[in-house]
Amino acid sequence: MLSTILIVILILLLVGAIPAWPHSSGWGYGPSGILGTILIIILILMLLGRI
Repeated sequence: MLSTILIVILILLLVGAIPAWPHSSGWGYGPSGILGTILIIILILMLLGRI
């Protein structure tokens, strides 16, 4: 249950950090890349049964 909530929050943060939005246009691709990496790591850990 907790891991599902964590993934949903990370997906929302990832969508919010995409540089196409006006509030994040000056950030570049750094925040979305970091959040994407964290999301991939959590998905891999879930598939392996660690979370």
